[in-house]
Amino acid sequence: MDKPVRTWPALDVRNIPELFEAALTDYRVTAINEGDEVWRVFFHDAAERDRAAVGLREQFEGLSIEPVDVPDEDWAARSQASLRAIQIGRIIVAPPWDAPVPVIIQPSMGFGTGHHATTRLCLAALQQRELRGKTVIDVGTGSGVLAIAASLLGAANVIGVDDDQDAIAAARENLALNAGARVTLRVEDIRQMDPANADLVLANLTGALLISCADRLRQLTDIGGRLILSGFMVREERDVLQAFAPLTVEHRGQEEEWVCVTLR
Repeated sequence: MDKPVRTWPALDVRNIPELFEAALTDYRVTAINEGDEVWRVFFHDAAERDRAAVGLREQFEGLSIEPVDVPDEDWAARSQASLRAIQIGRIIVAPPWDAPVPVIIQPSMGFGTGHHATTRLCLAALQQRELRGKTVIDVGTGSGVLAIAASLLGAANVIGVDDDQDAIAAARENLALNAGARVTLRVEDIRQMDPANADLVLANLTGALLISCADRLRQLTDIGGRLILSGFMVREERDVLQAFAPLTVEHRGQEEEWVCVTLR
């Protein structure tokens, strides 16, 4: 008997409007394949895809959306085969075929190749901190790129957590490609994490998730610790900062409409 072919739930979207990519942050998107006329957006599961289809149609008039189930034929590797190394400060992030480089990340079912603005902003903010001997927690680690970078920058204890088992599996594969990195990876829901005493917490999430989990994120840092937050847009910035009051902004970075802040 032939083994069933695994499929990935996706939406084929045409007539892409302005701010469409920003709207996707409200959903559990695992990857985006951006074509000239059609974007194929992959989701964590079929239910989330269907929820996104309804919400996006309501939000954007004239949007053409078609649900599809894509056979697993190494589409991620093929669609991202043209990715090359990028440099952010002292860090270079690259796929294995553009190695040798300091941080190697295999394209997979998730963000975190370093080619998204929020990842670049976080990597830049990370390099402004002295990490030697420090404890770092990367919440929503995804591909593990930020956790791996923190370890290679000298952090003594790095923990990467994500509630998606596939993301943690991808992060483990990337960790194996970076021999000098030491990261503990855990499948865990941020809303159920115990308080900790980290020197630095990284959270490249969505604006809504940052706001809803602000108290929990604060509890992960030691007194005098820092939080690097990204994944939100300029229009969300005031609400995000209000949720983390009375913490103060020590550094702010922006790329297009995306924002990253370091809070103290």
